[in-house]
Amino acid sequence: QVHLVESGGGLVQAGGSLRLSCTTSGQPFRNYVMGWFRQAPGKERELVAAVSWSPSTTHYADDAKGRFTTSTDNVKETLYLQMNSLKPEDTATYYCAAGSMWPPRGMDYWGKGTRVTVSS
Repeated sequence: QVHLVESGGGLVQAGGSLRLSCTTSGQPFRNYVMGWFRQAPGKERELVAAVSWSPSTTHYADDAKGRFTTSTDNVKETLYLQMNSLKPEDTATYYCAAGSMWPPRGMDYWGKGTRVTVSS
């Protein structure tokens, strides 16, 4: 089992940047496929970015490519999401999740989320 806690959300102007963090505890996060998802009001939750260690690969949603970067600190067991060139449509609650399938789906563990608001 792994416990996930997101942080780093907030209010930012369009064009700005934020870095989200997902601190993990419990089982080593390298045992899982780790993903960032988001859910905007009235919309379904969607995958933003994900990382796997076996196979070693990353995945980005089309809208995130070129703007968002996911990275890890294997010592701190923390997952990051660097978000640049933010747009108002990026406004959502962002969730960190852990699972066992690639491509990411049917994630087993979820954090409580961190809210990102991008003003125009």
